Amino acid sequence: MIQAGSPPWAAAEALGASVPELAAFQDEPAQMKSGTVGKTGYLRLGFETRGSRTILATLERRVPYLAQRALYCDQEIPGLATVFLITTTGCILQGDRMALDLQLGHGAQAQVTSQSATKIHGMDANYAVQTQTVTLAEDAYLEFVPEPIIPHRRARFVSNTQVCVAPSATLLLSEILQPGRKHHHPDECFGATVISLSVAAVRPDGRTLFTEKLVIEPECFAMRQTGVMNAFDVFGNVILCTPKDKAERILERAEADVQMADGVAFGACRLPNDAGLVYKVLGHDTARVKAKVREFWGVVRKEVTGADLPPPFLWR
Repeated sequence: MIQAGSPPWAAAEALGASVPELAAFQDEPAQMKSGTVGKTGYLRLGFETRGSRTILATLERRVPYLAQRALYCDQEIPGLATVFLITTTGCILQGDRMALDLQLGHGAQAQVTSQSATKIHGMDANYAVQTQTVTLAEDAYLEFVPEPIIPHRRARFVSNTQVCVAPSATLLLSEILQPGRKHHHPDECFGATVISLSVAAVRPDGRTLFTEKLVIEPECFAMRQTGVMNAFDVFGNVILCTPKDKAERILERAEADVQMADGVAFGACRLPNDAGLVYKVLGHDTARVKAKVREFWGVVRKEVTGADLPPPFLWR
C-alpha cells in the first residue's frame, strides 16, 4: 500500500518488493543501496492545448530522468509536441527505481520518445523497476514510441504501465524488446535473468479495459521453442487504445503474415471491452521489427488524425 504523500518512485519500490518474479532478488547491492538519490528517477510531463499547438505545460524531473522542452519537428502535424526522454546515466542499473508520469489534457496531441535504446545492465544484486502512468483526457492523442529495450546478460527488470484513457482519446504505446547484445558474447542472447513487462488500462470512471503481462525467464523456460520466439530474436508489442470505429478501420488495413524468408511475422487483433487493438511483431533483427511497427503506426495516425507520418530521421 502506497501512503499519501509518498514520493512518486515509491510505487516502483513497492512493485519490486511484491511481484513474485523478483522474490529471489531482494538483496542489496554492495556499492550503493537501492532507491537512493541518483537511483530514483522521476519525470512528469503534462501536455495542454494552447491555440493551434500542444504545449508542455508541466515538467517535473529528478535525476537520472531528464526532459528539456517540447519540439515541433513534425511537418505533418505542426502543432504536435515532441519530447525526448533522457536518462543522464545512459542505462538502467541494479537498484534503480524509475517513475514516469504522462498526462494529456483535452484535445492535446503529443509524441514521446527516448534519446536512445534503454540498456539494462547486468546485475549481481537486487533489480531495477520502472513504473509508467499514462492519462489521456477526451480527444487526446499520444504516440508513446521509445527506442528498444536491450537487456544485458543477468539483467533483472520489471516495468509496469498503468493507462487511464478517455473513450474518445487515442494512445499508441510501442515496446520493442531485443534479445540482448547478441553480437557481443554468445551468452548475451536471451541471457537476462528476468524481464517482466505489464500494461493495464482503465476508463476515467475506473472501469477495467484489459491487462497484459509478459514475463521472460530464459533460465526457466526455453526461448527457442514454438509458441515463444522460435527462430526469431526481436519482439515488438504495440498497444492501441482508440474508439471502436477507428479501431475497426485500422484492423481492416493492418496486414498479418508469417514471412520466414524475410525474417518477420506480424499481426493485429482486438483488445477486450472495445478498448482498441494489439499489434505484435517477431523479427530476426531490430530493423525489420521497427519497420513493421512503423507501418502500423502510420496506419493509426492516418485513420485517427488524417495526417501521414513524416520520413524517419536519418539517425533512427
